[in-house]
Amino acid sequence: MASIAKKQVVFDLEEASAMVKDLRVTFDSGKTRSYEWRVSQLKALVQLCEQHEQEIVDALRNDLDKPPLETVAYEVAMLKNSCNVALKELKNWMTPEKVKTSITTFPSSAEIVSEPLGVVLVISAWNYPFLLSLDPVIGAIAAGNAVVLKPSEISPATSSLLAKLLGEYMDNSSIRVVEGAVDETSALLQQKWDKIFYTGNGRVGRIVMAAAAKHLTPVVLELGGKSPVVVDSNINLKVAARRIIAGKWGGNNGQACVSPDYIITTKDYAPKLVDALKSELEKFYGKNPLESKDISRIVNSNHFARLIKLLDDDKVSGKIVYGGEKDESKLRISPTILLDVPRDSLIMSEEIFGPLLPILVVDKLEESFDVINTWPKPLAAYIFTSNKKLKEQFVMTVSAGGLVVNDTTVHLAVHTLPFGGVGESGLGAYHGKFSFDAFSHKKSVLYRGFFGDAAIRYPPYTNTKMRLLKALIGGGIIGVIRALFGSS
Repeated sequence: MASIAKKQVVFDLEEASAMVKDLRVTFDSGKTRSYEWRVSQLKALVQLCEQHEQEIVDALRNDLDKPPLETVAYEVAMLKNSCNVALKELKNWMTPEKVKTSITTFPSSAEIVSEPLGVVLVISAWNYPFLLSLDPVIGAIAAGNAVVLKPSEISPATSSLLAKLLGEYMDNSSIRVVEGAVDETSALLQQKWDKIFYTGNGRVGRIVMAAAAKHLTPVVLELGGKSPVVVDSNINLKVAARRIIAGKWGGNNGQACVSPDYIITTKDYAPKLVDALKSELEKFYGKNPLESKDISRIVNSNHFARLIKLLDDDKVSGKIVYGGEKDESKLRISPTILLDVPRDSLIMSEEIFGPLLPILVVDKLEESFDVINTWPKPLAAYIFTSNKKLKEQFVMTVSAGGLVVNDTTVHLAVHTLPFGGVGESGLGAYHGKFSFDAFSHKKSVLYRGFFGDAAIRYPPYTNTKMRLLKALIGGGIIGVIRALFGSS
Protein backbone atom coordinates (compact mmCIF):
# COMPACT_ATOMS: atom_id res chain seq x y z
CA MET A 1 0.00 0.00 0.00
CA ALA A 2 1.50 3.31 -1.06
CA SER A 3 2.14 5.78 1.72
CA ILE A 4 0.59 9.19 1.45
CA ALA A 5 3.24 11.90 1.76
CA LYS A 6 2.40 14.69 4.13
CA LYS A 7 1.96 17.93 2.21
CA GLN A 8 4.67 20.42 3.11
CA VAL A 9 3.48 23.88 4.08
CA VAL A 10 5.04 26.40 1.70
CA PHE A 11 5.26 30.10 2.54
CA ASP A 12 5.06 31.82 -0.82
CA LEU A 13 3.75 35.08 -2.27
CA GLU A 14 0.14 33.97 -1.88
CA GLU A 15 0.65 33.02 1.77
CA ALA A 16 2.52 36.27 2.46
CA SER A 17 -0.20 38.36 0.85
CA ALA A 18 -2.96 36.58 2.79
CA MET A 19 -1.09 37.03 6.09
CA VAL A 20 -0.57 40.77 5.56
CA LYS A 21 -4.23 41.12 4.59
CA ASP A 22 -5.32 39.40 7.83
CA LEU A 23 -3.03 41.61 9.89
CA ARG A 24 -4.42 44.74 8.21
CA VAL A 25 -7.94 43.66 9.14
CA THR A 26 -6.82 43.38 12.77
CA PHE A 27 -5.00 46.71 12.69
CA ASP A 28 -7.91 48.49 11.02
CA SER A 29 -10.22 47.21 13.77
CA GLY A 30 -8.27 49.41 16.21
CA LYS A 31 -7.37 46.50 18.48
CA THR A 32 -3.63 47.21 18.61
CA ARG A 33 -4.10 50.92 19.30
CA SER A 34 -5.39 50.53 22.85
CA TYR A 35 -3.10 51.03 25.82
CA GLU A 36 -4.44 47.81 27.35
CA TRP A 37 -3.50 45.67 24.33
CA ARG A 38 0.01 47.10 24.19
CA VAL A 39 0.57 46.47 27.90
CA SER A 40 -0.80 42.93 27.69
CA GLN A 41 1.62 42.01 24.89
CA LEU A 42 4.64 43.59 26.60
CA LYS A 43 3.81 41.72 29.81
CA ALA A 44 3.49 38.51 27.80
CA LEU A 45 7.03 39.02 26.49
CA VAL A 46 8.35 39.45 30.04
CA GLN A 47 6.54 36.26 31.05
CA LEU A 48 8.00 34.44 28.04
CA CYS A 49 11.52 35.43 29.13
CA GLU A 50 11.00 34.44 32.74
CA GLN A 51 9.39 31.07 32.05
CA HIS A 52 11.67 29.89 29.24
CA GLU A 53 15.13 31.21 30.11
CA GLN A 54 16.75 27.77 30.04
CA GLU A 55 15.24 26.96 26.63
CA ILE A 56 16.62 30.24 25.30
CA VAL A 57 20.07 29.43 26.75
CA ASP A 58 19.94 25.97 25.16
CA ALA A 59 18.95 27.37 21.74
CA LEU A 60 21.85 29.82 21.78
CA ARG A 61 24.21 27.03 22.84
CA ASN A 62 22.95 25.03 19.86
CA ASP A 63 23.29 27.88 17.35
CA LEU A 64 26.53 29.54 18.53
CA ASP A 65 27.78 27.61 21.55
CA LYS A 66 27.17 30.91 23.31
CA PRO A 67 28.11 30.90 27.03
CA PRO A 68 25.00 30.94 29.27
CA LEU A 69 26.15 34.14 31.00
CA GLU A 70 26.24 36.01 27.69
CA THR A 71 22.76 34.74 26.76
CA VAL A 72 21.20 35.52 30.14
CA ALA A 73 22.85 38.93 30.57
CA TYR A 74 23.12 40.29 27.04
CA GLU A 75 20.01 38.79 25.46
CA VAL A 76 17.36 37.81 28.03
CA ALA A 77 18.02 40.42 30.74
CA MET A 78 18.44 43.25 28.20
CA LEU A 79 15.19 42.27 26.51
CA LYS A 80 13.31 42.19 29.83
CA ASN A 81 14.76 45.62 30.63
CA SER A 82 13.50 46.98 27.31
CA CYS A 83 10.02 45.60 28.09
CA ASN A 84 10.03 47.08 31.58
CA VAL A 85 11.15 50.50 30.34
CA ALA A 86 8.32 50.46 27.79
CA LEU A 87 5.76 49.37 30.39
CA LYS A 88 6.87 52.12 32.78
CA GLU A 89 6.96 54.90 30.18
CA LEU A 90 4.22 53.89 27.74
CA LYS A 91 1.51 56.26 29.02
CA ASN A 92 3.92 59.19 28.74
CA TRP A 93 5.01 58.13 25.26
CA MET A 94 1.39 57.84 24.09
CA THR A 95 0.31 61.19 25.54
CA PRO A 96 0.07 63.91 22.87
CA GLU A 97 2.83 66.51 23.15
CA LYS A 98 1.52 70.06 23.53
CA VAL A 99 3.41 72.63 21.43
CA LYS A 100 3.32 76.41 21.06
CA THR A 101 1.50 78.13 18.22
CA SER A 102 2.26 81.46 16.55
CA ILE A 103 0.46 84.75 16.09
CA THR A 104 -0.31 83.62 12.51
CA THR A 105 -2.97 81.16 13.74
CA PHE A 106 -4.11 83.08 16.86
CA PRO A 107 -6.23 81.98 18.65
CA SER A 108 -5.27 78.29 18.45
CA SER A 109 -3.66 75.35 20.24
CA ALA A 110 -1.55 72.51 18.85
CA GLU A 111 -0.19 69.09 19.71
CA ILE A 112 1.82 66.23 18.22
CA VAL A 113 0.00 62.89 18.33
CA SER A 114 1.98 59.63 18.07
CA GLU A 115 0.02 57.16 15.98
CA PRO A 116 0.98 53.62 14.91
CA LEU A 117 2.19 53.17 11.35
CA GLY A 118 0.18 50.00 10.65
CA VAL A 119 1.57 46.59 9.72
CA VAL A 120 5.36 46.36 10.06
CA LEU A 121 8.05 43.81 9.22
CA VAL A 122 11.08 43.01 11.42
CA ILE A 123 13.91 41.01 9.81
CA SER A 124 16.46 40.04 12.44
CA ALA A 125 20.06 38.83 12.67
CA TRP A 126 21.73 35.57 13.71
CA ASN A 127 24.41 36.81 16.10
CA TYR A 128 22.13 37.91 18.95
CA PRO A 129 19.10 36.07 17.60
CA PHE A 130 16.86 36.45 20.64
CA LEU A 131 17.54 40.09 21.58
CA LEU A 132 17.80 41.45 18.03
CA SER A 133 14.58 39.69 17.03
CA LEU A 134 12.40 40.89 19.90
CA ASP A 135 13.88 44.28 20.85
CA PRO A 136 12.49 45.95 17.70
CA VAL A 137 9.21 44.06 18.20
CA ILE A 138 8.89 45.76 21.61
CA GLY A 139 9.00 49.14 19.85
CA ALA A 140 6.47 48.01 17.25
CA ILE A 141 4.05 46.75 19.93
CA ALA A 142 4.53 49.78 22.20
CA ALA A 143 3.68 52.04 19.26
CA GLY A 144 0.50 50.03 18.54
CA ASN A 145 1.37 48.20 15.33
CA ALA A 146 0.67 44.73 13.99
CA VAL A 147 4.01 43.04 13.34
CA VAL A 148 5.62 40.16 11.46
CA LEU A 149 8.95 38.84 12.69
CA LYS A 150 11.32 37.02 10.34
CA PRO A 151 14.14 35.48 12.43
CA SER A 152 17.44 34.50 10.82
CA GLU A 153 17.68 30.99 9.38
CA ILE A 154 21.41 30.99 10.24
CA SER A 155 20.43 30.51 13.91
CA PRO A 156 17.77 27.81 13.35
CA ALA A 157 17.32 26.64 16.96
CA THR A 158 16.52 30.17 18.14
CA SER A 159 14.32 30.81 15.10
CA SER A 160 12.28 27.69 15.85
CA LEU A 161 11.99 28.58 19.53
CA LEU A 162 10.84 32.13 18.71
CA ALA A 163 8.14 30.78 16.39
CA LYS A 164 6.96 28.37 19.10
CA LEU A 165 6.99 30.81 22.02
CA LEU A 166 5.46 33.79 20.19
CA GLY A 167 2.76 31.45 18.91
CA GLU A 168 1.98 30.49 22.52
CA TYR A 169 2.35 33.82 24.33
CA MET A 170 1.42 36.58 21.88
CA ASP A 171 -1.79 37.68 20.18
CA ASN A 172 -1.48 35.87 16.85
CA SER A 173 -4.15 38.00 15.22
CA SER A 174 -1.64 40.87 15.43
CA ILE A 175 1.83 39.31 15.84
CA ARG A 176 3.20 36.58 13.57
CA VAL A 177 6.51 34.79 13.03
CA VAL A 178 7.65 33.57 9.61
CA GLU A 179 10.57 31.14 9.51
CA GLY A 180 12.63 30.37 6.43
CA ALA A 181 15.46 31.60 4.25
CA VAL A 182 15.80 33.58 1.01
CA ASP A 183 12.52 32.49 -0.62
CA GLU A 184 10.42 33.34 2.41
CA THR A 185 12.18 36.66 2.94
CA SER A 186 11.71 37.53 -0.73
CA ALA A 187 7.99 36.76 -0.49
CA LEU A 188 7.73 39.05 2.54
CA LEU A 189 9.68 41.86 0.90
CA GLN A 190 7.31 41.92 -2.07
CA GLN A 191 4.43 42.88 0.21
CA LYS A 192 3.45 46.44 1.07
CA TRP A 193 4.47 47.24 4.64
CA ASP A 194 4.16 50.42 6.67
CA LYS A 195 7.74 50.04 7.88
CA ILE A 196 10.56 47.52 7.55
CA PHE A 197 13.15 47.13 10.30
CA TYR A 198 16.23 45.15 9.19
CA THR A 199 19.28 44.11 11.21
CA GLY A 200 22.19 42.60 9.30
CA ASN A 201 24.80 43.43 6.68
CA GLY A 202 24.96 46.19 4.08
CA ARG A 203 24.55 43.88 1.09
CA VAL A 204 21.16 42.59 2.24
CA GLY A 205 20.33 46.05 3.58
CA ARG A 206 20.49 47.39 0.04
CA ILE A 207 18.12 44.62 -1.13
CA VAL A 208 15.68 45.49 1.65
CA MET A 209 15.83 49.19 0.86
CA ALA A 210 15.30 48.58 -2.87
CA ALA A 211 12.25 46.40 -2.15
CA ALA A 212 10.86 49.01 0.26
CA ALA A 213 11.32 51.79 -2.30
CA LYS A 214 8.82 50.15 -4.66
CA HIS A 215 6.09 50.87 -2.12
CA LEU A 216 7.65 54.03 -0.65
CA THR A 217 7.98 52.11 2.61
CA PRO A 218 10.23 53.70 5.24
CA VAL A 219 13.02 51.56 6.66
CA VAL A 220 15.30 51.27 9.66
CA LEU A 221 18.59 49.59 8.73
CA GLU A 222 20.76 48.41 11.62
CA LEU A 223 23.99 47.48 9.85
CA GLY A 224 27.62 47.52 11.03
CA GLY A 225 31.07 48.53 9.92
CA LYS A 226 34.64 48.63 11.14
CA SER A 227 34.37 50.02 14.68
CA PRO A 228 37.76 51.42 15.77
CA VAL A 229 39.39 51.60 19.20
CA VAL A 230 41.88 54.43 19.74
CA VAL A 231 44.26 53.73 22.64
CA ASP A 232 46.27 56.53 24.27
CA SER A 233 49.25 55.95 26.61
CA ASN A 234 48.02 57.92 29.66
CA ILE A 235 45.48 55.29 30.79
CA ASN A 236 44.89 52.44 33.21
CA LEU A 237 46.17 49.83 30.79
CA LYS A 238 44.86 46.79 32.67
CA VAL A 239 41.31 48.14 32.81
CA ALA A 240 41.45 49.22 29.16
CA ALA A 241 42.67 45.78 28.05
CA ARG A 242 39.89 44.03 29.99
CA ARG A 243 37.22 46.30 28.52
CA ILE A 244 38.52 45.80 24.98
CA ILE A 245 38.50 42.01 25.51
CA ALA A 246 34.98 42.12 26.99
CA GLY A 247 33.72 44.06 23.97
CA LYS A 248 35.56 41.94 21.41
CA TRP A 249 35.73 38.32 22.56
CA GLY A 250 33.25 38.53 25.45
CA GLY A 251 30.61 39.69 23.00
CA ASN A 252 29.92 36.54 20.97
CA ASN A 253 33.59 36.09 20.04
CA GLY A 254 33.68 39.22 17.90
CA GLN A 255 30.46 38.36 16.06
CA ALA A 256 28.69 41.58 17.03
CA CYS A 257 27.86 44.71 15.06
CA VAL A 258 29.52 47.00 17.65
CA SER A 259 32.48 44.71 18.32
CA PRO A 260 35.88 46.46 18.32
CA ASP A 261 37.10 45.81 14.77
CA TYR A 262 40.62 47.23 14.98
CA ILE A 263 42.86 49.20 17.32
CA ILE A 264 44.91 52.30 16.56
CA THR A 265 47.76 53.25 18.89
CA THR A 266 51.26 54.67 18.66
CA LYS A 267 54.29 52.63 17.63
CA ASP A 268 55.84 53.23 21.04
CA TYR A 269 52.82 52.09 23.02
CA ALA A 270 51.73 49.12 20.88
CA PRO A 271 54.07 46.52 22.55
CA LYS A 272 52.76 47.42 26.04
CA LEU A 273 49.16 47.15 24.82
CA VAL A 274 49.80 43.76 23.21
CA ASP A 275 51.39 42.46 26.41
CA ALA A 276 48.43 43.64 28.49
CA LEU A 277 45.92 42.05 26.10
CA LYS A 278 47.85 38.76 26.12
CA SER A 279 47.99 38.69 29.92
CA GLU A 280 44.29 39.36 30.40
CA LEU A 281 43.23 36.99 27.61
CA GLU A 282 45.10 34.16 29.29
CA LYS A 283 43.39 34.96 32.62
CA PHE A 284 39.97 34.94 30.95
CA TYR A 285 40.25 31.98 28.57
CA GLY A 286 43.29 29.98 29.76
CA LYS A 287 46.32 28.77 27.86
CA ASN A 288 44.16 26.88 25.35
CA PRO A 289 41.24 29.16 24.49
CA LEU A 290 39.94 26.70 21.87
CA GLU A 291 38.80 24.57 24.81
CA SER A 292 37.24 27.44 26.78
CA LYS A 293 33.52 27.19 27.57
CA ASP A 294 33.37 30.96 27.99
CA ILE A 295 33.71 31.89 24.33
CA SER A 296 31.34 31.33 21.41
CA ARG A 297 32.18 29.37 18.30
CA ILE A 298 31.98 30.71 14.74
CA VAL A 299 28.40 30.48 13.52
CA ASN A 300 28.97 28.23 10.47
CA SER A 301 31.53 26.88 8.00
CA ASN A 302 31.05 29.76 5.53
CA HIS A 303 31.96 32.37 8.12
CA PHE A 304 34.82 30.17 9.37
CA ALA A 305 36.28 30.00 5.83
CA ARG A 306 35.84 33.76 5.38
CA LEU A 307 37.80 34.49 8.57
CA ILE A 308 40.59 32.05 7.70
CA LYS A 309 40.92 33.75 4.31
CA LEU A 310 41.50 37.05 6.11
CA LEU A 311 44.25 35.45 8.22
CA ASP A 312 45.91 33.74 5.23
CA ASP A 313 46.40 37.00 3.33
CA ASP A 314 50.15 37.36 2.60
CA LYS A 315 50.10 40.93 3.94
CA VAL A 316 49.11 39.83 7.46
CA SER A 317 50.08 36.15 7.81
CA GLY A 318 53.36 37.18 9.46
CA LYS A 319 51.75 39.79 11.69
CA ILE A 320 50.10 37.44 14.22
CA VAL A 321 51.50 38.13 17.70
CA TYR A 322 48.95 36.13 19.69
CA GLY A 323 46.54 33.29 18.93
CA GLY A 324 45.77 32.17 15.40
CA GLU A 325 44.85 28.61 16.47
CA LYS A 326 41.84 27.06 14.78
CA ASP A 327 39.74 23.88 14.88
CA GLU A 328 37.59 23.61 11.76
CA SER A 329 35.73 20.52 13.03
CA LYS A 330 34.43 22.55 16.01
CA LEU A 331 34.23 25.89 14.12
CA ARG A 332 36.56 27.49 16.65
CA ILE A 333 39.18 30.20 16.17
CA SER A 334 41.11 31.43 19.18
CA PRO A 335 41.36 35.14 20.08
CA THR A 336 43.92 36.48 17.62
CA ILE A 337 45.93 39.72 17.71
CA LEU A 338 47.80 41.04 14.67
CA LEU A 339 50.31 43.89 15.07
CA ASP A 340 51.26 46.62 12.58
CA VAL A 341 48.74 45.55 9.95
CA PRO A 342 48.90 47.33 6.56
CA ARG A 343 45.85 49.47 5.84
CA ASP A 344 45.48 47.94 2.36
CA SER A 345 45.31 44.35 3.66
CA LEU A 346 42.22 42.16 3.17
CA ILE A 347 41.41 42.21 6.89
CA MET A 348 41.07 46.01 6.74
CA SER A 349 38.81 45.95 3.66
CA GLU A 350 35.67 44.60 5.36
CA GLU A 351 34.00 44.23 8.75
CA ILE A 352 35.79 41.32 10.45
CA PHE A 353 32.86 39.99 12.52
CA GLY A 354 35.01 37.43 14.31
CA PRO A 355 37.81 36.90 16.86
CA LEU A 356 40.59 38.62 14.85
CA LEU A 357 41.86 41.98 16.17
CA PRO A 358 44.36 43.92 14.02
CA ILE A 359 46.37 46.75 15.53
CA LEU A 360 47.36 49.71 13.34
CA VAL A 361 50.21 51.96 14.48
CA VAL A 362 50.72 55.69 13.99
CA ASP A 363 53.46 58.12 15.03
CA LYS A 364 51.08 60.52 16.80
CA LEU A 365 47.68 59.53 18.16
CA GLU A 366 46.00 62.55 16.56
CA GLU A 367 46.67 60.89 13.18
CA SER A 368 44.22 58.13 14.13
CA PHE A 369 41.20 60.33 13.46
CA ASP A 370 42.23 60.83 9.83
CA VAL A 371 42.82 57.07 9.51
CA ILE A 372 39.31 56.32 10.84
CA ASN A 373 37.74 58.82 8.49
CA THR A 374 39.27 57.16 5.41
CA TRP A 375 36.76 54.29 5.84
CA PRO A 376 32.95 54.46 5.78
CA LYS A 377 31.34 55.69 9.00
CA PRO A 378 31.19 52.83 11.55
CA LEU A 379 28.36 51.82 13.88
CA ALA A 380 30.53 52.56 16.91
CA ALA A 381 33.89 54.09 17.80
CA TYR A 382 35.86 53.89 21.03
CA ILE A 383 38.72 55.78 22.65
CA PHE A 384 40.77 55.18 25.80
CA THR A 385 42.41 58.34 27.06
CA SER A 386 42.69 60.66 30.06
CA ASN A 387 43.41 63.64 27.81
CA LYS A 388 40.42 66.01 27.85
CA LYS A 389 41.44 67.72 24.62
CA LEU A 390 41.80 64.38 22.83
CA LYS A 391 38.34 63.29 24.04
CA GLU A 392 36.81 66.49 22.70
CA GLN A 393 38.66 66.14 19.41
CA PHE A 394 37.46 62.52 19.10
CA VAL A 395 33.82 63.50 19.70
CA MET A 396 33.99 66.41 17.24
CA THR A 397 36.03 64.65 14.51
CA VAL A 398 34.86 61.04 14.36
CA SER A 399 31.45 60.35 12.82
CA ALA A 400 29.91 57.06 13.95
CA GLY A 401 26.57 55.70 15.09
CA GLY A 402 27.71 56.00 18.71
CA LEU A 403 30.87 56.81 20.66
CA VAL A 404 32.16 55.48 23.98
CA VAL A 405 35.03 57.02 25.93
CA ASN A 406 37.09 54.62 28.08
CA ASP A 407 34.98 51.52 27.44
CA THR A 408 33.47 49.47 24.60
CA THR A 409 29.93 48.43 23.61
CA VAL A 410 28.24 49.44 26.91
CA HIS A 411 26.30 52.31 25.33
CA LEU A 412 23.82 49.66 24.16
CA ALA A 413 22.59 49.30 27.73
CA VAL A 414 21.60 52.98 28.06
CA HIS A 415 17.98 53.22 26.87
CA THR A 416 18.05 57.04 26.82
CA LEU A 417 20.64 56.92 24.02
CA PRO A 418 19.53 56.18 20.42
CA PHE A 419 21.19 53.12 18.92
CA GLY A 420 21.71 53.23 15.18
CA GLY A 421 24.18 53.88 12.42
CA VAL A 422 25.12 56.69 10.07
CA GLY A 423 25.99 56.44 6.40
CA GLU A 424 26.83 52.86 5.50
CA SER A 425 26.49 51.67 9.10
CA GLY A 426 22.76 52.19 9.10
CA LEU A 427 19.68 54.35 8.88
CA GLY A 428 17.40 55.20 11.80
CA ALA A 429 17.72 54.29 15.46
CA TYR A 430 15.96 52.53 18.32
CA HIS A 431 16.11 51.59 22.07
CA GLY A 432 13.85 53.08 24.74
CA LYS A 433 11.60 55.85 23.44
CA PHE A 434 13.55 55.84 20.19
CA SER A 435 12.04 52.38 19.50
CA PHE A 436 8.54 53.78 20.08
CA ASP A 437 9.30 56.72 17.79
CA ALA A 438 10.76 54.44 15.10
CA PHE A 439 7.37 52.74 14.69
CA SER A 440 5.20 55.86 15.16
CA HIS A 441 4.01 58.65 12.91
CA LYS A 442 4.19 62.06 14.55
CA LYS A 443 0.89 63.58 13.51
CA SER A 444 0.57 67.38 13.67
CA VAL A 445 -2.79 68.63 14.99
CA LEU A 446 -3.88 72.29 15.13
CA TYR A 447 -7.11 73.25 16.94
CA ARG A 448 -9.07 76.44 16.19
CA GLY A 449 -12.50 77.78 17.04
CA PHE A 450 -14.72 80.12 15.01
CA PHE A 451 -13.67 83.25 16.84
CA GLY A 452 -11.06 85.54 15.34
CA ASP A 453 -11.74 84.96 11.64
CA ALA A 454 -9.45 87.50 9.94
CA ALA A 455 -10.77 89.11 6.76
CA ILE A 456 -7.24 89.76 5.52
CA ARG A 457 -7.01 86.10 4.38
CA TYR A 458 -9.79 86.47 1.88
CA PRO A 459 -10.22 88.29 -1.46
CA PRO A 460 -10.44 90.94 -2.66
CA TYR A 461 -6.69 91.33 -2.01
CA THR A 462 -5.32 94.79 -1.22
CA ASN A 463 -1.95 96.29 -0.42
CA THR A 464 -3.00 96.70 3.22
CA LYS A 465 -3.92 93.01 3.45
CA MET A 466 -0.61 92.08 1.86
CA ARG A 467 1.33 94.17 4.41
CA LEU A 468 -0.60 92.66 7.31
CA LEU A 469 -0.23 89.07 6.10
CA LYS A 470 3.45 89.60 5.47
CA ALA A 471 3.85 90.89 9.04
CA LEU A 472 1.70 88.11 10.54
CA ILE A 473 3.52 85.32 8.76
CA GLY A 474 6.80 86.96 9.75
CA GLY A 475 5.62 86.44 13.31
CA GLY A 476 6.46 89.86 14.74
CA ILE A 477 3.84 91.85 16.67
CA ILE A 478 5.75 95.09 16.00
CA GLY A 479 5.56 94.40 12.27
CA VAL A 480 1.79 93.90 12.53
CA ILE A 481 1.38 97.25 14.34
CA ARG A 482 3.49 98.99 11.76
CA ALA A 483 1.44 97.41 8.95
CA LEU A 484 -1.82 98.57 10.55
CA PHE A 485 -0.54 102.16 10.53
CA GLY A 486 0.63 101.88 6.95
CA SER A 487 4.33 101.85 7.75
CA SER A 488 6.43 99.55 5.51
